[in-house]
Amino acid sequence: MFVDKIKIYVKAGNGGNGAISFHREKYVSAGGPDGGDGGRGGNIIFRIDEGSNTLLAFRYKRKFIAENGGNGMPGKKHGKNGEDIIIKVPAGTLIRDAESGKIIYDMADNGDFVLCRGGRGGWGNRHFATPTRQIPRFAKSGTSGEEREVTLELKMLAEVGLIGFPNVGKSSILSRISSAKPKIANYHFTTLSPNLGVVSLGEGRGFLAADIPGLIEGASEGLGLGHAFLRHVDRCRLLLHVVDVAGTDGREPADDIDKIDEELKRYSPELADRPQIIVANKIDSADEGSEAYARFIKRADELGRPIVYVSAVTGEGLDELVRISREVLDTLPPLTVYEPEYSPEEEAAIASVGVRDTFVRREGGKFFVEGEWLYNFMGQINFSDYESLGFFQRVLSKNGVIDKLREAGVEEGDTVNIYDFEFDFVY
Repeated sequence: MFVDKIKIYVKAGNGGNGAISFHREKYVSAGGPDGGDGGRGGNIIFRIDEGSNTLLAFRYKRKFIAENGGNGMPGKKHGKNGEDIIIKVPAGTLIRDAESGKIIYDMADNGDFVLCRGGRGGWGNRHFATPTRQIPRFAKSGTSGEEREVTLELKMLAEVGLIGFPNVGKSSILSRISSAKPKIANYHFTTLSPNLGVVSLGEGRGFLAADIPGLIEGASEGLGLGHAFLRHVDRCRLLLHVVDVAGTDGREPADDIDKIDEELKRYSPELADRPQIIVANKIDSADEGSEAYARFIKRADELGRPIVYVSAVTGEGLDELVRISREVLDTLPPLTVYEPEYSPEEEAAIASVGVRDTFVRREGGKFFVEGEWLYNFMGQINFSDYESLGFFQRVLSKNGVIDKLREAGVEEGDTVNIYDFEFDFVY
């Protein structure tokens, strides 16, 4: 089974709590506070799995929760940091926010990506000792780890995609020009999963090719594999349009070209404009004097696309196909890498899923703002830095805090308190 889109839930570990402890030792009359800090919660980290080309591993496991940090201990001992969770995905996987569908990150290179950061450990009571408060009987709790629901969507990183109707010979061609070993048979339904193969030309001039599952009419509207096929050609810089010129399935080769083009166009006009080479397969059994063959030649000329005649059975023309493909690739823009669609403000505003509630209450002449997401967010702000303060204000506005204050009746000059940080409200 091939799986290329799935939704999962991830949560980083919570930070450990700081310890409340006082040094006790014989002959030491006033050891003072020695509570250690809590450990950091484990992160949720995504990493590319080079040997995978499907999300099938997530079919039965869709919840990933990292380890919490350990609590601080007496003797200034730091709590244990929580273990990170490494989630391995195929190269080319897009990580999207499940609610909005926006792209968070594109796993298109070999670097790790930290999706959710573990909570910070709380300070032990030793940090709160002052000349006037020598016996602090309190410590700071650890903060919650970030959590969210995301959709994983696989868009393959192949530079060259072999497209065409089922049973036209795409898998056979890929097996001849690369080291890929796809399952090949004379069936009239489509391959259920893409096959990847490295086409080697020596001296590092090879390329990655994919036999994309065959199209049927109506794929752009979800019929057959539908978008499960089409999303995998999004990144391909060059399309090898494989056509059965022998017409072994009773179809017209010229009609095949137009029908595949129409499905690409309906899905994405930009995709339909990608450079194409028409690969006329099964030339060893084609009737070059037939009217259908003549119509095929005429249609390819009208579209202005080069034709390479090959036979996956005898190997005829395959070396030329590889050479021309490499020459065309050298003239094309680099592989598409999708940029994140979230701003830093949006990322901060959704750092915790399901706990974004904000509460405003009035006590005397002050307005107190509270919320679990806000408590965690406050730790990210450097209130002595002008740019950090500007970022803080934008997040409050974007997450509706300013609107809630106005609903509660705040007026210009009133004092607002957010977890001991106070400021005057200004319109």
